[in-house]
Amino acid sequence: MSELDEELWQWCQREVPFAVATLVGVRGSAPQALGAFMAVNSEGQVLGGLSGGCIEGAVYDLATSLLPGGAPRLATYGVSDDEALGAGLSCGGTLEVLVVPFGLPDRALVSEVVSSKKRAEPVALALVTMGERLGASLGIWPDRAEGSLGTGQLDLAVTAEAQRLLKKGENAVLRCGPRGDVRGRPPGRAAVSRARGEMEVFVQAFLPPPRFIVCGASDLASALARLGCCLGYRVTICDARALFAVPERFRDAAEVVCDWPHRYLSSTAVDERTVICVLTHDPKFDVPALEVALRGPAAYVGALGSRPAHEHRLAMLRAAGLGTEELRRLSSPVGLDIGAITPEEVAVSVMADVVRRRRGGTGLPLTERSGPIHSTPSVSGQMTLPTG
Repeated sequence: MSELDEELWQWCQREVPFAVATLVGVRGSAPQALGAFMAVNSEGQVLGGLSGGCIEGAVYDLATSLLPGGAPRLATYGVSDDEALGAGLSCGGTLEVLVVPFGLPDRALVSEVVSSKKRAEPVALALVTMGERLGASLGIWPDRAEGSLGTGQLDLAVTAEAQRLLKKGENAVLRCGPRGDVRGRPPGRAAVSRARGEMEVFVQAFLPPPRFIVCGASDLASALARLGCCLGYRVTICDARALFAVPERFRDAAEVVCDWPHRYLSSTAVDERTVICVLTHDPKFDVPALEVALRGPAAYVGALGSRPAHEHRLAMLRAAGLGTEELRRLSSPVGLDIGAITPEEVAVSVMADVVRRRRGGTGLPLTERSGPIHSTPSVSGQMTLPTG
């Protein structure tokens, strides 16, 4: 459970009035992904953020003006807006922010959603962002739904679509009709028709944190655990040597496992979001672990070592029966070339490559590129959620 979740959950338990501002639309360049949130309570406390500082002041003023019992508001901040320029939105994008003051019944729903995240249970939250019932919310779990967006038909339709998105860990903006018909947002985002009873619903999926499995209990593994935890991963350190696989050495890791890495990888849950890094430098550990990892669905498989060590590993993996496509998935020598020397610097190099692969970056210095610094966030792609 993140510190943001913990604080928000405490607000719910104390019944402190609060409003939540959610980034529900982006056009052009933006520093945050859809679903980023900022919460403001009646005591003036703030959680989270939306733009890295550009519009937080303006959103804070709007949120506090709606407490304790104001109506939800959809605000737009763009480079051509005087208010946005005053707030410092200089990245050139346009942000749509839904600000919802939560009453007692809705606070109970927020508390239940956050509690599910605490238990690492998949859950989605649907919010009406345009049309009637602006700000109405629906919590969706794999087997149930709580709250309402307005009608039973709409709730059933959005629940079915949200459960489908939840299986893939995707977010989406849905255009919904009055009879519960649900479809994706059309290109250009034409305004919804109030006369036809249309509305838009933003569905945000929260999955348990992705896994980061580090094979080899070393100083680098400790640095990777710290950075991986900061980036939202659930880190596991695995090493067959009991002398090194000591939990006290890796306080940022969720678990430390004393087992042969290949045996552990064969028996534990690995999915399309999992990152695996092999650090042991010893073929009797590295090669069997990489053989299992490269045949599985992991998003990223990296191995530490020199170029001669890498060529030797490749020859052994080919001899073990791995094909060209499987070997192409291996990032080795692992990391980006930043001149790293210390374990902490090498960890930055490795995690930078993990982020680059996940987000589709080039790895080049921004000074050597042109165009927007921030890519336009996808509403349907997998993304890191600040409350995850």
